Amino acid sequence: MDTPNTTHPLLQRTAIPKLMTGVVLTGHGGFEKLEFRTDIPVPIPAAGEVLIRVSAAGINNTDVNTRIGWYSKAVKSGTGEGGAAGFDKIDDADASWSGVPLSLPRIQGADCCGRIVAVGEGVSEERVGERVIIGNVLRSYVNYRPWETWTLGSEIDGAFAQYTKAPSCETYKVDCTWTDVELASIPCAYSAAENLLHRAGVRAGEHVLITGASGGVGSAAVQLAKRRGASVTAVAARDKAKRIRELGANRVHTRGESISEGIGKNTVDVVIDVAAGTDFPQLLEVLKLGGRYAVAGAIAGPLVELDIRTLYLKDLTFYGCTFQEDQVFENLISYIEHGEIRPFVGKTYPLRDIVSAQKEFLSKSVAGKLVLIIP
Repeated sequence: MDTPNTTHPLLQRTAIPKLMTGVVLTGHGGFEKLEFRTDIPVPIPAAGEVLIRVSAAGINNTDVNTRIGWYSKAVKSGTGEGGAAGFDKIDDADASWSGVPLSLPRIQGADCCGRIVAVGEGVSEERVGERVIIGNVLRSYVNYRPWETWTLGSEIDGAFAQYTKAPSCETYKVDCTWTDVELASIPCAYSAAENLLHRAGVRAGEHVLITGASGGVGSAAVQLAKRRGASVTAVAARDKAKRIRELGANRVHTRGESISEGIGKNTVDVVIDVAAGTDFPQLLEVLKLGGRYAVAGAIAGPLVELDIRTLYLKDLTFYGCTFQEDQVFENLISYIEHGEIRPFVGKTYPLRDIVSAQKEFLSKSVAGKLVLIIP
C-alpha cells in the first residue's frame, strides 16, 4: 500500500483530503486479515496516472483468492474450502496472480467505478470529472510486454477505498445511463468473459457450454456469447436457472448432474470454464472433434484428471486466459455504450460490511454480482 507524502502540492491546492476510508489486506488468511480503516493516506497520481474518487467496487473471486493465498501451488483445493479461514499451509512466494510475493499491506478491489478528481503530470486536466472504470488487467506498468500484466488490487492498490489511482491510458470514460453500481459490476468479470470468448474465437452459430453461469464471469459470458450469435448451454444451480435464461441462455443444465449424459458427447464447439474440478473430464467429453476449451478459473478445484488421449485423439485446443489484449476492454466499453449488454447485479453492501459481502459471495446464494458502495 502506498504511503505518500501528505504535504504533496496536490493535496495542498485541492479539496482532496489527506486521509481516506478503506479496507486493507494485512496478510494471507481469513476474514481477520481485512481491516476497515479511516486513516489511510490518499494516493498521489504519478506521471501518466489519474486519481479516482471511487463510488462502487465489485466483489470477485480474485479478491478472495488473493486474501487466502489460493494462487499458491501449495493449495490443492477449490476456493470454497479456504474462503472463510484461509489455508493452513501456503507459500507466500507464489500466492499472487503474477507468481511473486504480494506486497502487503494492500488495498484490494479489481472492479472500480468512480470519477477522476486529479491527474498526474502529462495527463490533460480535461479528464477531471469523467466517470470511469479501470481496466483491471494493467499492461502499461510492465511496458506492454506480451503475456505480462499487473492486476488492480493485487500488484497495485485497488478500489476498496475512497480513492485509488491508475494509468490514464487504462482508465476508460463511459457514456451511458447505467448507475455507478452497475458499472462497477463490469471490469473484472466481463473482461475475463470477453477474453475467454475472444481467445477461443467464438463465432455465430456455434454451441458454447459455460460453467459457473450464475456467477460474475459465467453470467457475463452468457450475455457476451449470445451477443456473438452463439447458442448457449449454461451450467448453474436449479434455483438460478430462470435468471440465467433471462440473460439469454438457450438451455440451463443443472449443476451437479452428469454433463456428458445431460448435454451429450461430441455436441459442443467451445467450453468456457471457470470451475474445473471433478467435472473437467466431462467437459472434454462433450466437446466435438476439433473443439476448443478456454479456462479462467478453478473455483471447484485446480487439480483435474486429464486423459491425454482425449486431448490429442479429439484434436482439442486449450486456452489458458489471463492476459488480455487492449481490444478486449475496449470492446466492453463499446458494448455498454451501444446497449449491447446489460448489468447483472445481485446485491449491494456498504464498504464496511465487506466481510458479510464475501461470506454471501462464498455461499453462492445470490445470482449476479455483489457490489460494495464506497462512502
